[in-house]
Amino acid sequence: MERYKEIERTIITNYRKKIWNRFTTGIKDYEMIQEGDKIAVCISGGKDSFLMAKCLQELKRHGKINFDLVFLCMNPGYNEKNKEMILSNAELLNIPITMFETDIFERVDKISFHPCYVCARMRRGYLYEKAKELGCNKIALGHHFDDVIETILMGMLYGAQMQTMMPKVRSTSHPGMELIRPMYLVKEADIINWREKNNLDFIRCACKVSEKNAFKYQDEFGSKREEIKDLIKNLREVYKDVDINIFRSAQNVNLDTLISYRSQRNGTSHNFLEDY
Repeated sequence: MERYKEIERTIITNYRKKIWNRFTTGIKDYEMIQEGDKIAVCISGGKDSFLMAKCLQELKRHGKINFDLVFLCMNPGYNEKNKEMILSNAELLNIPITMFETDIFERVDKISFHPCYVCARMRRGYLYEKAKELGCNKIALGHHFDDVIETILMGMLYGAQMQTMMPKVRSTSHPGMELIRPMYLVKEADIINWREKNNLDFIRCACKVSEKNAFKYQDEFGSKREEIKDLIKNLREVYKDVDINIFRSAQNVNLDTLISYRSQRNGTSHNFLEDY
């Protein structure tokens, strides 16, 4: 059996409960994929996006919905070693990626205010444009369960707001396009276990800007997220289901007990005194 088939098999055997079932549950519960969709699966080069690609390939082969996939990899300016690693992993895993070049790292290197935020916005914009050019109506990103709960806590502790990372979002800048997160319910620890069981090696952070300015940007998004990761890890040692409860807190919101809230959709704000 070819190696990529052995790797595929582990997803629906060894990791059927912890990866495959959670992946398909997220797809179904949040209605991420519809008949006739053409989805650009965005490959960053890391473990999350490559596993997402394999899961979507499996779903297309054996699922009940008819949809198409394009495997899209944007090169923001990776060094040759990282670029080659992405291409070799794609070949190993039998994922026919389309790689296109951009100068994002070069442009972001000249920005002094929140370069990580600007980089993320630029990346997404390029992905939407290329996906639309290829006839896609959706892009799929590899954010997982831990990204979701970290975002909830980061918003509370550092942003003084209650918000979460949504399982799917309509693009406001590219009409007709939608972003989906198929790995929404899959835990990072299980992704790491899958990677290690199959002896796979993927790129980690490949950002030239953060490497060159490690001290300058130590208090930006990356390090704050690491702080939250450590916080959740410590909380799990006290209460093993704390991550589940953080996630459920964003589903069990009682508006009657909030001091105030606002709707970004219609631009309205509400205060509890209105109905007091």
